Formats: sequence, C-alpha cells, structure tokens
Amino acid sequence: MIILIHNYLMSPMLNLLWKPCNNNGYISFHKGELVKGESKLNQIKIFADSTCDLSEDLIKKYDVSIIPLMISLGEKSLKDGIEVNPQQIYDWSDQTGETPKTAAPSIGDVMDLLSPYVKEKRSIIFFGISEAMSATCNVLRLAAENLNYHDLHVVDSKNLSTGIGLQLIRAAELAMKGCTVKEIIEDNNRINPKVRASFVVDTLTFLHRGGRCSAVTALLANTLKLKPKIVVINGKMDVAKKYRGNQKSVILKYVKDMEEDLKNADSDRVFITHSSCPDEVIEEVKDYLRRLNIFKEVIVTQAGGVISSHCGPNTLGVLYISK
Repeated sequence: MIILIHNYLMSPMLNLLWKPCNNNGYISFHKGELVKGESKLNQIKIFADSTCDLSEDLIKKYDVSIIPLMISLGEKSLKDGIEVNPQQIYDWSDQTGETPKTAAPSIGDVMDLLSPYVKEKRSIIFFGISEAMSATCNVLRLAAENLNYHDLHVVDSKNLSTGIGLQLIRAAELAMKGCTVKEIIEDNNRINPKVRASFVVDTLTFLHRGGRCSAVTALLANTLKLKPKIVVINGKMDVAKKYRGNQKSVILKYVKDMEEDLKNADSDRVFITHSSCPDEVIEEVKDYLRRLNIFKEVIVTQAGGVISSHCGPNTLGVLYISK
C-alpha cells in the first residue's frame, strides 16, 4: 500500500504518526511518498545462491537477487534454475545412471552480478549454502576482494534449501523495517542455530550416485523400502531416522512425528519444500500444518536443481525456525 501525503499536509503533527520499529528505525513520512523504515535510506541489497529454493513470487516480493550454482551434466556445465531444471536433471540421470556434479559459481559470474550494486554503493548481505557443503560463500568473499568492496557481508546459513530462505526472508523484513546491516547480522547470529531443516527421500539412488552413501546401503534401503529422514545439524547432513513403507505414508508419518517440535516453532512461517512430489501429498501435508494453527504462513516451494540432483524426486521437507 502506498500513501501519498501532499505538501500541505506536512506539519509537525506528522511526528505523532512516526512509529518506532527498533532503536534506529522508524516509519518516516516524506513529501509525496511513504518510505518503509530506512530500507531506502540504507540501500540494503540481499543476495542468495540458488539453493535457497524460493519461488519466483517470493524472490520478487523480497527483492532478492539469486546467484546460480553450477550443475554439470556430463561435459555441459549449466546454471542452476536458468539453463537447467530438476526434470531435465532426472531425465539425464536416468539415461546415464549418473548424478550431476554441482559446483560453486565462478568468481567472474559473481562479480558481474554484484557490480551494479557495488557501483551504487549498496550494502550487500549474501546468504549462502552451508560452508560445510560448498565453497560458494568463499567465492563471494573472493569476489568482494577483487572488486575492492568492503560493504559486502557474507552469511554462512549453515543450512540448505529453504533453511536458507527462512533466514533471508527474515533479513529482508528487518531491512524493510529500517534495521541496519549490523542489526540484521546480529539477528541472524541469534536465529541461525534455531533453523530446523529436514526431509525424507524416496530413494537412496541419487545420494549413492552422488557419492553420499555406499552402493550396499542404497541397495539395502531400496530393497527394504527404507526412507531416511535427513537432518541438517551444524551445517552438515546426517540421518536422524529411517521410515519404512510407500513414500506417501512415510511423508505423512514424518510430518506428524514433528508435531511437538512444531508447537515450539516461530509462528511467522513454515516451508514445505519438495522435489516433484504428487500434488495430493503436498496438499495433505499443507492441510495438516494449517490445522495445527501455529503458522501465519504455510509456504510450498519446489526444490531447485542442486538439491534435486542429490535427493532425487519425491523428496519432501518441512523447514521452520524454532523459538
């Protein structure tokens, strides 16, 4: 909503309308426009890499710029989400029996994406996939050095997928309220360990092809229809539990098992992030989470190419921030 205030309305009385959002930020009325906090004054720009798995609508809503990771299908090196999508990855993997290799973006590509904001002298905050899983955060630091730019702040999400998305949306909201870079970083330091990311995979075939589990483990799990729950702890993936059965029943059991933990979640939002799961399964999970009456938003997103490359189709996760 935009509120236009004409010059004749500008008076000391408007001071009564200023509302503080923290010690430094406020909603300020300017001639002819409403400026949300200090976001326009501070010129904070938020970046993330493509593993954040946010939808185009969310990317636009929060004005986030995405740096794509690289996905190699044989000899072809393609930009995640721009030159290749998950279905193309699945098709290639099934045809070749291989899993694509994923890599951090090149310094040159990163510099090209940052340069317009560097020229504008914007404060840049970048949220990247866990440094325990990728060199992406370090590439951003090197790009900043090459650009001789000191107002770029790299945040190691210590997470993946919408575990990153949760953090950058929170940062974007704080920026819109007028919080400073320092305040946003301090807030992230506080909530970063509270981000809960987990998912269940339908098959270990893709994890095996990517070298993340042995052939024997994959064969045994697939034969016995075991579906592991993968959790992110201290920036690394680990197996927390194993379910057994068809993927639909496993997903619903996985979500219901989280109920007590979900009751202790931050109420702003929860993500359901999946890799080509059936619509009916997604709707059941969404309805269940809504019936808990905990979250203001239950958001569904589809995993991008990097996450899909390692997890395979029919993977689903529930991600949130704990109190």
